[in-house]
Amino acid sequence: MGYPCVLITMTTSIPAGGGKLNYGVGDCKRQGCRRSSWITSVTFSRCIQKEISWSRRVSKFLRIQRCSSSQSPITENWKSIRTVTSYKRDGSTKYFDFAVIGSGVAGLRYALEVAKHGSVAVITKAESHESNTKYAQGGVSAVLCPTDSVESHMQDTIVAGAYLCDEETVRVVCTEGPDRIRELIAMGASFDHGEDGNLHLAREGGHSHHRIVHAADVTGREIERALLEAVLMDPNITMFEHHFAIDLLTSQDGSDTVCLGVDTLNTETLEVIRFISKVTLLASGGAGHIYPTTTNPPVATGDGIAMAHRAEAVISNMEFVQFHPTALADEGLPIRPTKTRENAFLITEAVRGDGGILYNLDMERFMPMYDERAELAPRDVVARGIDDQLKKRNEKYVLLDISHKPREKILSHFPNIAAECLQYGLDITRHPIPVVPAAHYMCGGVRAGLQGETNVQGLYVAGEVACTGLHGANRLASNSLLEALVFARRAVQPSIDHMKSSNLDFSASNWWARPFVPMALGINITDKIIQMTKEVRKQLQAIMWKHVGIVRSTMRLKTAERKIGELEAKWEEYLFREGWEPTMVGLEACEMRNLFCCAKLVVSSALARHESRGLHYTIDFPHLEESLRLPTIIFPCSPVKGTWSSQQLHKQSKYLELQP
Repeated sequence: MGYPCVLITMTTSIPAGGGKLNYGVGDCKRQGCRRSSWITSVTFSRCIQKEISWSRRVSKFLRIQRCSSSQSPITENWKSIRTVTSYKRDGSTKYFDFAVIGSGVAGLRYALEVAKHGSVAVITKAESHESNTKYAQGGVSAVLCPTDSVESHMQDTIVAGAYLCDEETVRVVCTEGPDRIRELIAMGASFDHGEDGNLHLAREGGHSHHRIVHAADVTGREIERALLEAVLMDPNITMFEHHFAIDLLTSQDGSDTVCLGVDTLNTETLEVIRFISKVTLLASGGAGHIYPTTTNPPVATGDGIAMAHRAEAVISNMEFVQFHPTALADEGLPIRPTKTRENAFLITEAVRGDGGILYNLDMERFMPMYDERAELAPRDVVARGIDDQLKKRNEKYVLLDISHKPREKILSHFPNIAAECLQYGLDITRHPIPVVPAAHYMCGGVRAGLQGETNVQGLYVAGEVACTGLHGANRLASNSLLEALVFARRAVQPSIDHMKSSNLDFSASNWWARPFVPMALGINITDKIIQMTKEVRKQLQAIMWKHVGIVRSTMRLKTAERKIGELEAKWEEYLFREGWEPTMVGLEACEMRNLFCCAKLVVSSALARHESRGLHYTIDFPHLEESLRLPTIIFPCSPVKGTWSSQQLHKQSKYLELQP
């Protein structure tokens, strides 16, 4: 049985299951249409009740009613669980009070707090230190200077976000940010200080004040170090490395969808491990690898967003993909790297904040032509300026020059960047750095309220996987770690309350069919599938870069929609022809289904926005439209014909019924 498409009063909606674009105001009268061929399980909606805050709207969204399911009701009390290793009935099922998916700043900070009230499993895809947090160079923005103010930080955030930010969310984050920084310092995080003994505050693009707390140019790594040390010392937290999250485990409690844990694949032992938990926090990061060039680590394949979408969570603002203007362009280095990087090396925003100037290859400064703020303009403006230069001049990179600053200052502020460039023959104290835009951050994600809550009961989100309303149409530099810290902390109390009131029994593990590893296929077929999947991944990334990049058009987006649909169908046909079964799991295949899911959400969201705002720039609608200053909402909807990527694995019997 499907679920109804939920429309909020005074909305514009695209019920993709029905394949028509419908505009509804007040009574949701239908007036127009656009064919939507392959996102069959979502509804897009633009909320236009501007007087109602994001957080209040979300509170209403969290009560979305759906048809009841045939799955077992939630009964009997869950006994208190506080042991380190957790209760388990067999080696493949583990029980915890809290399951945290992701070991970046959001997941670790949350785990440390909820561990005071119960057992915690931190589930991470690779090593515990491998996350987007580790690669965050610039710092954390917070109002810590007497001449700065919360109002100023709010204004900078809202301007950078192209006025699509939720003001209440922005105020909460900017107000609570300084306390979150102080907590990190108390936990042992070491940030740079000036000669006066106070924190050294940097300035980055889009900021009107110096407010960036940093540890040289490796801030994320330092924060992660401090948090990981605390987590590993906590007896109530168990870290599960090399556990890839496959799908959330959901059931129905009346009209509510409830999350009761997650299935994972131990990528070292190839065993499927089921985690049953009272509360689940998604802190799994973004989806940078839907593009061929990204600053994100290899683990950023959109797993959390895709899992949440399949679990009927509301998704928002997926068209707003931030391309960092300045990733290191290997083609411009004196000595080329011998291996292709898995992720582009980031040249932090702080280089421009410290006076770095952008030039084309003729050493002509170009940013003043695009914006009066020049190199200090927000990222979307700078990225489009660079993109325009590259296309007009048919060049592959531009130059970022900081060499006019004192050598000692450069080396003290950017030691990691200096060392990386020097090993390829480039001395940044004497020569400019070759840079090019790269996919960097997803401003959209799983829609969350002010406490990180989602419309799925027991499921909370924090960090890049979440869409809280803070970033709007473009994220302000160094607001990402800030948002992760604030929302990880805000999700704690409601999580504890939900955990204490939860009712569940130990038979819950048997409510869902178990995924399994395709051992029976044999090594030859498995290797062929993996190789084919890697090629398909490259093809998807190429489509996204060519048609859904920094500058878009309706024709390009529709071409991407068609090509992605064809590619996904071809890939799935190949899998099943080779003997793959719908409940089989493998790392490469599961990552691929998540990449397909996220790519389709981005394309469909972009097609739904008929204006240019922030990170979404389309030549067919090149101007801002005040009437469209609204978030894009993707609601669950009855699937007409789902793909393997769009269905939870434990519901794959339904997928088989849909096949011709």
